[in-house]
Amino acid sequence: MDGLLGLDAILEKIFLVMCLLPSALLRCKLHAQRFLRRDDRMSEAISAKARAARLLITVVVGLITAKLLVGWLTGSISVLAQAADSLLDLFAALITLSAVRIAARPADARHPYGHGKVEDIAGVGQGILIFVAAGLIVYSAMKRIIEGTAVELAEAGIVVMAVSIVVTILLSRHLLNVSRTTGSVALEANARNIAADVYSASAVLVGLAAVHITRLNVIDAVIAIGVAGYIIRIAIGTIRKPMSGLLDEMLPRAQQAAIEACLGNHSEEVSGYHALRTRRAGSQSYIDLHLVMARDISLEQAHRLCDQIEAEIQSLLQEASITIHVEPCDAKCARCSAICSKRQAS
Repeated sequence: MDGLLGLDAILEKIFLVMCLLPSALLRCKLHAQRFLRRDDRMSEAISAKARAARLLITVVVGLITAKLLVGWLTGSISVLAQAADSLLDLFAALITLSAVRIAARPADARHPYGHGKVEDIAGVGQGILIFVAAGLIVYSAMKRIIEGTAVELAEAGIVVMAVSIVVTILLSRHLLNVSRTTGSVALEANARNIAADVYSASAVLVGLAAVHITRLNVIDAVIAIGVAGYIIRIAIGTIRKPMSGLLDEMLPRAQQAAIEACLGNHSEEVSGYHALRTRRAGSQSYIDLHLVMARDISLEQAHRLCDQIEAEIQSLLQEASITIHVEPCDAKCARCSAICSKRQAS
């Protein structure tokens, strides 16, 4: 008799899920369409970032719906922890979309260097959200261990986690590719955030399979705590890069070397350079330096050469802003390789 009552309760939950799922999917569709209409009004310069953010929001909303329903159906704390993590992913995606829009605004009187640092701020915010997700998972898991709540219908959780893993892998790779193409720090932070979900979802999948085989419900909570530890590690990595942008850290060594190589290619035209400084703000790079030229070079020649050097650097670094201060040489020709009128005369 108890078995029949338990079966009736499970069938009732399944029926409620079937009733709720169409409306949830409709809300997901309307949510995506709203962002699609807003994206149509965006400038072409940020369309790739906006499309990636829009796709992220749509996919995350679908994953949240599936995880919440299955977590409620099965009573699995690890699945519900995954749903909570996905809710934070959605919040992070909304932050990213806003950051992309603001960062793409041109420089104005109050922000003469543009709005690129907004992406760095968004990246730090997402790292903090990942820390919060880890804390929620640990709290829920410890509570579940103390209360000893059982997991039902582990098979449903296994299916949802398997689908979630495949979708998340594809989404994280796409976001990472777009972030590398556009140089978006906010999208890169989202890609790392989503990638963390792959590992946590895999751990939940293994945990549910173990619960299904052994009937030891504590495994579900232990796996959730292990997932939280890994998420904390991801959070640290997510915060590190945008913090370097907020602190005006120099560009990566590879980009710095490319700039120096570009300047070295003009050793016959310039006497040298110094005070080279670089920094990053979101996807934008800022470079300034002092360029030493022959004393008798004309202003027009100096300007033409500076334009050429700026164009060469901008071809290597997207969204780069270069400021060059020109100085006359000190007439110490012994240590200069530039070809000028004085050297030609001698």
